[in-house]
Amino acid sequence: QVQLVESGGGLVQAGGSLRLSCAASGSIFSATTMGWFRRVPGKQRELVATITSRGLTNYVDSVKGRFTISGDNAKNTMYLQMNSLKPEDTAVYYCNGAGNWQTAWGQGTQVTVSS
Repeated sequence: QVQLVESGGGLVQAGGSLRLSCAASGSIFSATTMGWFRRVPGKQRELVATITSRGLTNYVDSVKGRFTISGDNAKNTMYLQMNSLKPEDTAVYYCNGAGNWQTAWGQGTQVTVSS
């Protein structure tokens, strides 16, 4: 089973930037649509960005123009560049399949944006 490990989270002031990484134990990014999700305690997990195997991207309206999803198939790693962060972006961020494939959820990486 492919394992996913998220990293790169942290504490940042509003307006700051972070770059999240998602490392996969196998070559999946070239084969399926992947996504970054986030969850706030007490709320459902939200899909915020996707990237297809062909590199087409899509974003939820709340992050459009601020977040950029990308992948490096050679490194089996996916990224989420987050700029102009807002306090409402505070959440645990996860990566996983966003199409017909998903694997077990990883630990996620905490992003905290202070006002």
